[in-house]
Amino acid sequence: MTQKSAYAAAGVDIEAADATKRRMKALVRSTFGPEVLADIGGFGGLFAPDWGAYQAPVLVASADGVGTKLKVAFMTGIHHTVGADLVCHCANDILVQGARPLFFLDYIGMGNHDPDVALAVVSGVAEGCRRVGCALIGGETATMPDFYGPGEYDLAGTIVGVVERARIVDGSAIRPGDALIGLGSDGLHTNGYSLARRLLFEAAGMTPETRVEAWGAKVGEELLKPHRPYVEPVFRLLGQVPVHGMAHITGGGLVDNLPRILPSGSAARIEKGTWPVLPVFTTLKAAGDVSESEMYRVFNMGIGFVVAVPPDRAEETLALLKAQGERAYRIGAVVDGDQGVEIV
Repeated sequence: MTQKSAYAAAGVDIEAADATKRRMKALVRSTFGPEVLADIGGFGGLFAPDWGAYQAPVLVASADGVGTKLKVAFMTGIHHTVGADLVCHCANDILVQGARPLFFLDYIGMGNHDPDVALAVVSGVAEGCRRVGCALIGGETATMPDFYGPGEYDLAGTIVGVVERARIVDGSAIRPGDALIGLGSDGLHTNGYSLARRLLFEAAGMTPETRVEAWGAKVGEELLKPHRPYVEPVFRLLGQVPVHGMAHITGGGLVDNLPRILPSGSAARIEKGTWPVLPVFTTLKAAGDVSESEMYRVFNMGIGFVVAVPPDRAEETLALLKAQGERAYRIGAVVDGDQGVEIV
């Protein structure tokens, strides 16, 4: 019998972790393009962008996590979707400024190294990178005994993208009268899960296996629906319509995210009933008698991304987005005001 090393006995099996990393290589390489100059395993990833298409390239970076959506992954044993969620969330964040993703780095921290779980998560990260067109050039898989509960892990990532300086979208062009076009979400995406879990599992007494007919799905299936990426449809739009501003509707919902792009002297007026609120949000509201104002501040309510365009280009914008398979709606307008959001 081979004696365990002292480190393995303390809960960190280096050999097992190294074996997992070797199995990850094919997943990571599936995201590589010619810009990636080194295989995984080094101390840093090497990426050489082709700057030929840019006169004044500006790098845009963002870091984020998946939040307590991970708790649903732990409950169901389904781990690949949260990896894709992580990438899509980060890609949408830099898309707001007009940036196209270049590369991604991930971090997984586990209490005990579980190779199957780690591989499932990274397979999702790689899938997300392929979907948004960026390379997964490195990351970290850490084993920290006693830091995370049994079967639990944490997940975070960093994305780096690029935008031509003259084409940065920062909201400064937004003016009262601009139309607000909402792109449909596929569910909760990656926000509001602390409240959603309390409402569904505690207040309503459901389990991940409970089927909700109004959703046409089990609770676990609905809550693990992947975060929708908007990179490709929005980039096609940017080449055809003057987009004055964009917002990714994440934590804080429409109420807190739209003001982040509004210039001084402007506000947003959102009209209820201009898009279909997804059934999951109706169920959540009823489960805990949550006020409507809180629902709009915690959840995306069926709108995952918003673009502000000149009012005379609104119909064209809707047509372009719908032609790409997006569910797009004219949800309101920019009005005179003080960087707030009114939902009427």
